[in-house]
Amino acid sequence: MIVLNIETSTDSCSAAITIDGVAVAVAANLSAANHASELPVFIEQLLHEAQEKGWHLDAVALSQGPGSYTGLRIGASIAKGICYGLNIPLIPIDTLQVLCASLQHKVEDGALLCPMLDARRMEVYTALYEQTENEGFNPLHHVQAMVIDENAFAEELQRQPIVFFGNGAMKCTKVITAQNARFVENIVPQAQYMGALAEAQTNRLAVKEMAYYEPFYLKEFVAAPSHIKGLK
Repeated sequence: MIVLNIETSTDSCSAAITIDGVAVAVAANLSAANHASELPVFIEQLLHEAQEKGWHLDAVALSQGPGSYTGLRIGASIAKGICYGLNIPLIPIDTLQVLCASLQHKVEDGALLCPMLDARRMEVYTALYEQTENEGFNPLHHVQAMVIDENAFAEELQRQPIVFFGNGAMKCTKVITAQNARFVENIVPQAQYMGALAEAQTNRLAVKEMAYYEPFYLKEFVAAPSHIKGLK
């Protein structure tokens, strides 16, 4: 299956074409990206390459959240537009699983994966996963917005190692201090690692089902007061 993968849930922005789960073309800015201006350019580059090489897209995979409200909306809007234009399905993928796939580290036997996306202050979007034999990720509980304190994951950490990573993880190092806690820096969700997840995903939205599709925000968007003089 040939899939265009889109990831815009954090400050990084990436897109990739995968064939049978393997990335064959990638365009990305993994630091301080401007999603609205850069993602369309990335998509244009990839679609041009696909046309040159005779790749015909079978679907678009979208990192659906949780994450940045603005980033998720931009990614979803562009993904839906491509699906409508090419009459192909949309494959929504849990962003935390995309983050797990982007870890690309050998995890010690018995360790759980705990991806964390920053949700401001000491709150993170997170879940616990165990890695399966076929390189999938089995969720042990639902994705949640969680305030991290000294009791976070205490029971699980007594039993086995947990690997914490993502842009919300490093602020937790002074709070989660158990011997079984492992922290990995500089891991961001990337489109090039979404291919295998897209292949395994059974939830595929046909064009007619996409009209009311929205990303998985988890929390409602709250507009902050403007800091621009003259605006209230």
